[in-house]
Amino acid sequence: MASLQERPEEYDLVILGGGTGSTIAAWTFASEGKKVAVIDRKYIGGSCPNIACLPSKNIIHSAKIASYFRRASEFGILQEGFKIDMSGVRDRKRKMVSGLNDMYLENYRKTGAEFLLGTGRFIAPKVVEIAFPDGTVRRLRGADVIVSTGTRATLELIPGLAEAQPLTHIEALELDQIPEHLLVVGGGYVGVEFAQAMRRFGSRVSLVDRNQRLMSKEDGDVCDAVRSLLEDEGIDILLGARVERVSGRSGDSVSVFVEQDGTQRVLKGSHLLVAAGRTPNTDRLGLELAGIELTGRGYIKVNDRLQTTAPGVWAIGEVAGSPQFTHISVDDFRVVHANLTGGNRVTQGRQVPYCLFTDPELARIGLSEREAESQGLPYRLFKVPMDSNLRARTLSETRGFLKCLVETDSDRILGFTAFGTGAGEIMAALQVAMIARLPYTALRDAILTHPTLVEGLIPLFSSPASAHSATEAAVTSAA
Repeated sequence: MASLQERPEEYDLVILGGGTGSTIAAWTFASEGKKVAVIDRKYIGGSCPNIACLPSKNIIHSAKIASYFRRASEFGILQEGFKIDMSGVRDRKRKMVSGLNDMYLENYRKTGAEFLLGTGRFIAPKVVEIAFPDGTVRRLRGADVIVSTGTRATLELIPGLAEAQPLTHIEALELDQIPEHLLVVGGGYVGVEFAQAMRRFGSRVSLVDRNQRLMSKEDGDVCDAVRSLLEDEGIDILLGARVERVSGRSGDSVSVFVEQDGTQRVLKGSHLLVAAGRTPNTDRLGLELAGIELTGRGYIKVNDRLQTTAPGVWAIGEVAGSPQFTHISVDDFRVVHANLTGGNRVTQGRQVPYCLFTDPELARIGLSEREAESQGLPYRLFKVPMDSNLRARTLSETRGFLKCLVETDSDRILGFTAFGTGAGEIMAALQVAMIARLPYTALRDAILTHPTLVEGLIPLFSSPASAHSATEAAVTSAA
């Protein structure tokens, strides 16, 4: 029988959800002398180190090693075949996650923040009740409360989909056998990354997306480049296709019935991975009891200081509708920390860099051509293929391109996109230049180490630029 306390325990800060932003919040506020508690139902450190960013990149790197084995002769190395041991791939990932959990727990110990593994929900304004696995219950009241419960993979109400028990990214990271034929529904970050990785492990892979392009929010040249990459690796791609129903069971035999241009098709596979959007984790939290309102899309309603509609309650990360990246969750923490310690930081106007961890990577910061055109902004476009990068040539990794938008009436950098090896690291150099408000010429004229990937910015900015006027941009956008 659970024993309920008449009076909640008093804390300076109670954090519901243990994601990266809230974890750093806990450590920081506790180090500053605050009494802090973090509640998470399952994961130490939230999704990123356990079931998302870091373990997926671990698996992707194993897949890259497999691709090197297949390309061995290209590098002058002779070998007589190899075998993928998916249980070994999984165990390498598990070892990394375990080490991260130990590191996180040590940081909790050092800072004095309290980590509580249980299911939390509001029972009154700023009062959170925690149900623990052993049946006991605690109630905590925070002078301030942060909600950071994240999102989960969306399972649409498609006939037969739930009964098929499809994989999400969580189960895909725990596979101990190579799927014979993996069907992937969704052509965004998760779908594209997993499609390539599983193909490199030896699966036959078919990818279905409702949009006419993969990574459909990107510029056309980017969408085409990603599609070409996957097709060259033997992945079957079906675009503009709507899933109508599913039959069978993932892990055994599964069929996906799709409609494309008025024609019905059936895709048959051994496994089904659903990666078609995210749903905010706002159900069963008792938000209505705390006076916390939701948006029309089901995310927690916040202002640009990340305050909810309930006094003293804040929301950060994906559940607050922030861009779905761990680094944005960390910046959300900075916004809340500043506003709780006398500052006035907001989310408006901040940079949102991102990287798709295919091989090669896709990275972007600032405006794309599509966004500049929609705003009617004139720009100069610098663009070069990756084979102009001498370091990429030494690596035999010349697929892709670099491109940068520069303001027409000045030398200010508006945006940068890289599709190529080390794209995320190259992008970081551009981001720092943008933060410092440096003109593009500062990078063009810099002395950068040879041969490095970042050195490729010199031929990029030394190349002829094509001009795009405001009129042309508006016409392109309207079209």
